[in-house]
Amino acid sequence: MVLARWRAARAETRHFFDETLEPAAYEARPIALRHPFVFYEGHLAAFGAIKLLNEVLGRPPLDEPLELLFQRGIDPPAEGGAPPETCWPPRKEVTDYARRANAAVETALVSGALPKDAVFTVIEHELMHLETLRYMLHRLPYGLKRAPAGAAPPETSARAPRTESVRIAAGVATLGVAQGEIPFGWDNEFPKTCTFVPEFTIDSLPVTNGEYLEFVDAGGYRNASLWGPGDAEWLAKAGIAHPSFWRKEGSAWTWAAQFGLIPLPPAWPVWVSHAEASAYARWKGRRLPTEAEFHRAAFGTPEGGERTHPWGDEAPNPSRANLGAGQDDPVPAGSRPAGVSAWGVHELVGNGWEWTSTPFAPFEGFTPMRTYPRYSADFFDGRHFVLKGASPGTPAPLVRRTFRNWFQGRYPYAYAKFRCVQL
Repeated sequence: MVLARWRAARAETRHFFDETLEPAAYEARPIALRHPFVFYEGHLAAFGAIKLLNEVLGRPPLDEPLELLFQRGIDPPAEGGAPPETCWPPRKEVTDYARRANAAVETALVSGALPKDAVFTVIEHELMHLETLRYMLHRLPYGLKRAPAGAAPPETSARAPRTESVRIAAGVATLGVAQGEIPFGWDNEFPKTCTFVPEFTIDSLPVTNGEYLEFVDAGGYRNASLWGPGDAEWLAKAGIAHPSFWRKEGSAWTWAAQFGLIPLPPAWPVWVSHAEASAYARWKGRRLPTEAEFHRAAFGTPEGGERTHPWGDEAPNPSRANLGAGQDDPVPAGSRPAGVSAWGVHELVGNGWEWTSTPFAPFEGFTPMRTYPRYSADFFDGRHFVLKGASPGTPAPLVRRTFRNWFQGRYPYAYAKFRCVQL
């Protein structure tokens, strides 16, 4: 099973670079805070070789200069920072290295010489970067990417159901997990942490483009009182006046779908940064949920138990959630009613990660993981916030109750939605 999962992840990356990204975009850098695409093709191969062959098996580098070049690149060191300009090798050199690295890693996997936690570290690292590549792709001009043959057009026709306020009874939310309870988890998922959550009210649906347009039209982006410290200056400096997925075509709003501009779908959840989500919530006299409140609404039940997923213990499928990298665009909010939680809250998993108000921080008793000790600890800085759930571009193996995503508060590129709460 481990070998098959590793092969599947590697195949997804090759498909992206061979079939989706146009060759002319190989060194393109559509997001200044990220490296160009070439880095990620090299990084994903090098990460596996470094972790499994060098660190676990003690072997020398396959190509030391390339492995140094492609070693690490998760997030800029500071907001507004960017990776340095680099002279990148041609793709043939990168793919030749990747083939050698893949062959060496596969031989080690077949031999049974590698511990499962190290292999899962490599696999899930690749799956997460596949989503990064998808939202980077979203920022490219349309001529630099290829839509899958026979792909269905974005699902825009349905209307979102009316958002209701759902009362969530006070109770205990279980965050994290105990060692040994799941096959693999990142260090920030441990240990199991139980916390009492007071009664609160949460929106039954995420905020939609149509609802957010009211905030834009009301001058929300110009009202400094709605924004956090430094946010108004950030908006002015960057010239931000609307969500980054929106475009203005004359007097009409459009939405930059992955493979073409479409009229703004009012029923789709709006994808915005944490700063933008927080400003909208203040405008409504509400706030974003905490991580514990999200867990209570998503996985808790009125009877006091907790579920594996909002809908129950069954694995995710397209009828329950828009996820799994099948597409890169949302669907109308509430159009997957089979995924509703025990309380009647819709799409807490899928259709976009969900922002919480909780800064990314360790649970009490946190221990850095042996296989990647810097994975979480570098980002316990008060500037990153926890997101839960999953997006359309999230591979299904990453969808588990304890998984914690995180981004900086002003990062506008992720597939991230939100909803509001109040006591």
